Amino acid sequence: MAERSFKKEVEKLRLGDGEVFHGEGILAVTKALLQSGVSYVAGYQGAPISHLMDVLTDSNDILRELGVLFEHSASEAAAAATLAASVNYPLRGAVTFKSTVGTNVASDALANLASGGVLGGALIVVGEDYGEGSSIMQERSHAFAMKSQMWLLDPRPNLPSIVRAVERGFELSEASHTPVMLELRIRACHVHGRFTARNNVRPQFTLRDAMEHPVRDAGRIVLPPASFRHELEKVRERWPAAQQFIRQHGLNEWFSEGAQDFGIILQGGMYNTTVRALELLGLSDAFGNTKVPLYVLNVTYPLVDEEILRFCAAKRGVLLIEEGQPDFIEQNLNSILRKAGLATKVHGKDVHDNIALPMAGEYTPAVVIEGISKFAGWYAPRLAAARRTAVPAPAALAVAQHVHARPPSFCTGCPERPIFTAMKLVERELGAHHMSCDIGCHLFSILPPFNLGSTTMGYGLGWAGAAAFHAPEDGKRAIGIMGDGGFWHNGLTSGVGNAVFNQNDSLLVVVDNSYTAATGGQDILSSAAQNPIRTTRQSIAEAVRGVGVKWVRTVTRTYDLAWMRDALREALTTKERGPKVIVAQSECMLNRQRREEPAARQAAAAGERVVRQRFGVDADTCTGDHSCIRLSGCPSLTIAPNPDPLRKDPVAIVIDSCVGCGLCGEVAHAAVLCPSFYRVDVISNPSAWERFRARARSEVIGFLQGMA
Repeated sequence: MAERSFKKEVEKLRLGDGEVFHGEGILAVTKALLQSGVSYVAGYQGAPISHLMDVLTDSNDILRELGVLFEHSASEAAAAATLAASVNYPLRGAVTFKSTVGTNVASDALANLASGGVLGGALIVVGEDYGEGSSIMQERSHAFAMKSQMWLLDPRPNLPSIVRAVERGFELSEASHTPVMLELRIRACHVHGRFTARNNVRPQFTLRDAMEHPVRDAGRIVLPPASFRHELEKVRERWPAAQQFIRQHGLNEWFSEGAQDFGIILQGGMYNTTVRALELLGLSDAFGNTKVPLYVLNVTYPLVDEEILRFCAAKRGVLLIEEGQPDFIEQNLNSILRKAGLATKVHGKDVHDNIALPMAGEYTPAVVIEGISKFAGWYAPRLAAARRTAVPAPAALAVAQHVHARPPSFCTGCPERPIFTAMKLVERELGAHHMSCDIGCHLFSILPPFNLGSTTMGYGLGWAGAAAFHAPEDGKRAIGIMGDGGFWHNGLTSGVGNAVFNQNDSLLVVVDNSYTAATGGQDILSSAAQNPIRTTRQSIAEAVRGVGVKWVRTVTRTYDLAWMRDALREALTTKERGPKVIVAQSECMLNRQRREEPAARQAAAAGERVVRQRFGVDADTCTGDHSCIRLSGCPSLTIAPNPDPLRKDPVAIVIDSCVGCGLCGEVAHAAVLCPSFYRVDVISNPSAWERFRARARSEVIGFLQGMA
């Protein structure tokens, strides 16, 4: 089950001509796809577009009514390859995934698609996960668009602009026979707003039409000599066609064009931040009525030379707001201006006259305010005199000095925590082992309190990342970590198959929590839940045996710390040679709570007996050495002042966020720590016998306490 359901919201997708659509950015994208007559949609979940996949899943009935095929792809590569349907047929298709990591996975398919070109419109909706809120390497989709020559849209982050970008994106793709990328930042995906809807459109040419009347064109396949012609087509035909379409349909936008003899050129996605900065500097109102000319690049690749020259012709200087590095747009802009002989000075990621924006890093409002302030102050000192700053820098620095670093960690009750607690216990016995990590929640194991893992190379590459640590002589075995999502995404072939083929003697631990939990709890092949439109309940253990792994163990309850520890010890010490796999199973606690808590509340409200388990610490027994915390790291396990006036060390305490997973007690037992943990059953609507027994216990305990 996904972390959020859109079952109610997707009914808005049925709105027709003239009706006003209110909602979130990802819902608007889906509505725009349906208004554009899309034939098929595919994708792989990943922030910031995880919820887009959830919306598509919840709207599957509406998609089917319109004859639209939706597939939840096994990987980004599978999604991108789906666009092959638009190569020879007038079929509009869209795929979605997170960039840049998803684009990297899909690169082979996308490069082939861009080389041969498309007949139908092909749209790739990528979540641009850049900035301090991101969990991935800091790269940009722009580089990939340039490399393979795919047009890149970066619309202003409001619903009308996003919807227009989707609809025009298909048209641009068809006009230039080139796939189009539409990048959406996190805030754009989740921005709320309104736009005037149009009727949904059934595809005029359907997938059935294509299947019944197959077409082939060898000139669209990347083989010599066709592949050489593709490059010439890109430059001589597709590029000019794209620029002409962009210009004729006004995809880029102008604001207050002639207001000053200087101006700002910006990526569409940076529009809201830029206008807010201008407002705080007294150079615009909240509605974008700016005193500084703006040229908004809703299409950041390719640039349109005529529009650039028009905007810059009568200006002494322009400031380019281009988030991320390298400075692709700035280099392109300078090239266009210098080739045309214009002397307009370009400021951006430079040091001209102390006017500069950072070369790298997220362009937060504070960063943009500083850059625009310097720029406007240089070209129009009196105009910039009304500068206002939201938070003075000294105040921000003072606050920062008192804010402690809080590294991300596993959720309360996460079933992955005991896996790494068990590894720490085994490490105490056998010494440290090289550990190769993977993408997913389990990557938190590299941080305190576990401090495990050396590298991570990509989704599903956890075992492949340890492939070089395979010495023919006896020695310590390397450990690879992989989640169930990564396993089905890429790990079965790149990790397991590779280890079997090369007779590797290392260990793989597959963390099987029943979902792609890190992206919001979507179902995968091994999910335990029944899914009406997907195949689930496939065994990971059987899959690894199917490609040749002989040594396989399954731990069906990761919270059983002794079982988990013993399985790891056996895998690392057995005399049996060859690849070894431990499948560590327990359901993601967040998804479990999403399912069980509403049911428990409903049952309690109906007067039914409901039992919840909670754990606590006996302060009189706690020694205060906090080994339990160092081996667990659970957010609900913390410290409190010692109630004993003769003891100074704080004691451990379990706070109300406890979900009753029991790991703290398991740690105390398996690691032979102090026996201070106890379990409490919290009963809603207890029976008469249970109430009587509770009263009797209370009276007896009170009597004994009075005697002490």
